[in-house]
Amino acid sequence: MMITYKVASTQDEFDQIHRLNYTTFVQEIPQHQQNEEQILVDRFHLQNTYLIACDGPIVVGMIAVRDQRPFSLDDKLEHLDDYLPPHQSVCELRLLAVQKEYRKSRLFFGLSQHLASYCLQQKYDLAIMSGTVRQLKLYSQMGFLPFAKLVGTEEALYQPMYLTRETYNASLAGRLQPRPLTFMPGPVPITEEVAASLQSTAISHRSTTFKKIMKGVRDILCKMTDSVHVQILMGTGTLANDCIAAQLSVRKEKGLILANGEFGERLIDHAHRAGLEFSVLQKAWGQPFDKHEVKNIVQTEDINWLWAVCGETSTGMLNDISSLKDVCRENNTILCLDTISVLGSLPLDLSDVYLASGVSGKGVGGYTGLCFVFHQEEILPSPSIPRYLDLGLYQATESVPFSHSSNLIQALQTALELDFSERYKITEVNLTLLRREIKTMGFPIIVPETSALPYIITMQIPRDKSSLEIGDVMASFGFKLHYESSYLIERNWLQISVIGREENEITRMLETFKKVLLKV
Repeated sequence: MMITYKVASTQDEFDQIHRLNYTTFVQEIPQHQQNEEQILVDRFHLQNTYLIACDGPIVVGMIAVRDQRPFSLDDKLEHLDDYLPPHQSVCELRLLAVQKEYRKSRLFFGLSQHLASYCLQQKYDLAIMSGTVRQLKLYSQMGFLPFAKLVGTEEALYQPMYLTRETYNASLAGRLQPRPLTFMPGPVPITEEVAASLQSTAISHRSTTFKKIMKGVRDILCKMTDSVHVQILMGTGTLANDCIAAQLSVRKEKGLILANGEFGERLIDHAHRAGLEFSVLQKAWGQPFDKHEVKNIVQTEDINWLWAVCGETSTGMLNDISSLKDVCRENNTILCLDTISVLGSLPLDLSDVYLASGVSGKGVGGYTGLCFVFHQEEILPSPSIPRYLDLGLYQATESVPFSHSSNLIQALQTALELDFSERYKITEVNLTLLRREIKTMGFPIIVPETSALPYIITMQIPRDKSSLEIGDVMASFGFKLHYESSYLIERNWLQISVIGREENEITRMLETFKKVLLKV
């Protein structure tokens, strides 16, 4: 038996929910009046989110989540909040029901684990419910703690209860919940050594010790990329690209931006906001750039700088950077690159690149929170650039013009101690395995192997299935795929990354993936 867990979304599922609701809370627990249709539509139905357990197409278990006050418990207990522990965001759980023949299985635990994942995703830090006194032992195993007096009627008594992250983690269900495996381009799996470094005692960013660590990290990054200089900033890749745009604005020259995916289109937005003068060469998502077309625009429009994305994660495409280098070299044009999605994932040569952005997360394997701008020439401070975006200030102060996080830098230092050459080989082998299996399943892969990033695939899900639903169900089994970004949902695409994953983990994920496809 393979039970799948998901958020109810179809009319058939809602119809089954109403029937299960009737069976449980009319026929079994006499809380409501009988009716000929044998259907019970909850009074909060339109406000409920139903988490369901399905055996094939059959709904065999459910629980409703609702976060709009007043709750049903508000009607049963005066001053409800006086009973509750401190919290920021609370939801009420109702209508926990499982078909009788499934109650001796692990379905209750599976449903509670799916519920815990959903509540964390929604940022709830407290859940309350009225639990039937017939199942108090079960609720206790899920981490619920009782409070206040019993409510209801003699025929249907309920115990008010609450659940927090801490009580769930300490419960039997919480202890049995498998650690999720992430198959996303970011955030990527963090090693124990990197996690330990983040917990080290913080030191002043003005201290000699910190500056020594910073210099060592910058030296490693330059060596990894054949760069002369790199500046490390507190922020994300968006900040790094804003710094590049600000630096280009000082030159007051016309440029060309290439876009064939989500992140190329974001470069256009960066450039507009910085007031740059530029043309755009835009291709369909997943379509490569033609070297001769790029060269023609550069020559005919007197282009002085070119800005492109090295690895277009939105499609899984690796753009041909060597051809762009050729065009720029031949026409005395400076080249700028977004290398956020490739740094640490494949060998990178930035020796002919004027400016390039990178981050501490993703392929590098550190924590999100630091970004990099690589450059080959010295950069002087500019009074026309906002202070936080001024690379010249970073250059003049050895990358410490403002406050820095020693914890993030030390975690990054540990991440950079990895043998990346070996990691590149393992990642490529694992992607070959993944690509072969996905092809066997019959899913179209958006980017051909010859133009693909070596760590991620983007697949087209058939129209009769939902990438969002598949992703949700896979997450309920502990496998987090990349599917929730708006640009993926719009196209019904699903992405799987193998960064930091081992072959046996990929195999386990694929085995579950095949089973899930038969269920949704």
